[in-house]
Amino acid sequence: MADMLLQIAGVLIFFAIVFGVARLVIGRTAIDRVVAIDMLTVVSIALIALYAHLSGRFVYIDVALVYGLLSFLAVLAIARFLEKGP
Repeated sequence: MADMLLQIAGVLIFFAIVFGVARLVIGRTAIDRVVAIDMLTVVSIALIALYAHLSGRFVYIDVALVYGLLSFLAVLAIARFLEKGP
């Protein structure tokens, strides 16, 4: 049962990556692209957590936390830049 749930989670993560990349490519404004990149970082954090669970090495959870923090700071910086304009 748990293996089936992990496989379903992997498939859902794959579809999230496909839709995120599609939104990144067809995004009309810079804000659309920033949101798509932010969503892709959240999905990649989920992928890292899934890999940590499957491999049994929970040190990757720390990597996912640091990656999430850096992603949050990067999105804040980009939002501030877009707010001020070029």
